[in-house]
Amino acid sequence: MKAASQFSQYLSLFVQYLTIQRRLSKNTVAAYSADIQSFFNFLLDTTPSPLYLSDIQTDQIIRYFQHCHQQRTSTRSNARRLATLRTFFRFLKDQAVITIDPTTAIDSPKIGHSLPKMLSITEVDALLRLPEKHPPMVLRNYAMLHLLYASGLRVSELVNLSLNSCNLSSGHVRILGKGNKERIVPFSATAGKMISDYLEYGRPVLLKGKPNAILFCSNRGTAMSRNRFWQIIRETAIQAGISKAISPHMLRHSFATHLLAGGADLRSLQMMLGHTDIATTQIYTHVDSDRLKEIHRRYHPRG
Repeated sequence: MKAASQFSQYLSLFVQYLTIQRRLSKNTVAAYSADIQSFFNFLLDTTPSPLYLSDIQTDQIIRYFQHCHQQRTSTRSNARRLATLRTFFRFLKDQAVITIDPTTAIDSPKIGHSLPKMLSITEVDALLRLPEKHPPMVLRNYAMLHLLYASGLRVSELVNLSLNSCNLSSGHVRILGKGNKERIVPFSATAGKMISDYLEYGRPVLLKGKPNAILFCSNRGTAMSRNRFWQIIRETAIQAGISKAISPHMLRHSFATHLLAGGADLRSLQMMLGHTDIATTQIYTHVDSDRLKEIHRRYHPRG
């Protein structure tokens, strides 16, 4: 078997393992696959002779990360790439393709806790203010924005919501999140009203009589892509006079930070965000303490 064929074969098997046994989402599996492909492309460019998986040495992995550093890849991205390679080589060892894992001698890069960027409550109010004229697509856009801020969903969760997953009478959405884990998240009466108006006056016009189980559909009556919603939120932010480079995840961060600042407990926030580990949720306590420090610095006479 040729080296490239061997790589392709085991990458396919690895993708199957991640999808079926680990039950990771399509986006996560795609990210794993892209990271491994990046490493293999580097090996092809820098190794003159055919290279089999059992030939890969620790020094080649180190040179790969030196190359990534020269390409100004962030420390966080390199940490993720190394974690991907560790998982891949452990899989190969379990499959008896290799006998020694070349990643065991490599230390993970130290990454600091970068605080998530968020919007102020004033900026959120401006972003969510419905224009006077609201045709079907505007109704859809603002229903999505209101729900995103009211529930803290991931953008992939938002665009994939089914019609049946949204319960207007009880005010909650049922989410199938990362790892196919289900959770129920409440939303506000204001978000419920926006969704109700969209369902009555917007969605039927966009669907044009086509059957579709998706909650938020495109103007072609199909499911909306994540990239399209990124464009929508950025366009809406510009119209609202917000100068920040806004993203859907920024609304998720704002949801979490504003809830915590208002007195929500960390465990409830963890459940709503769908975090497996509460340590992931605890970053928002750092955001809140950072805000308190800023208030102290600004208003204390000796701040």
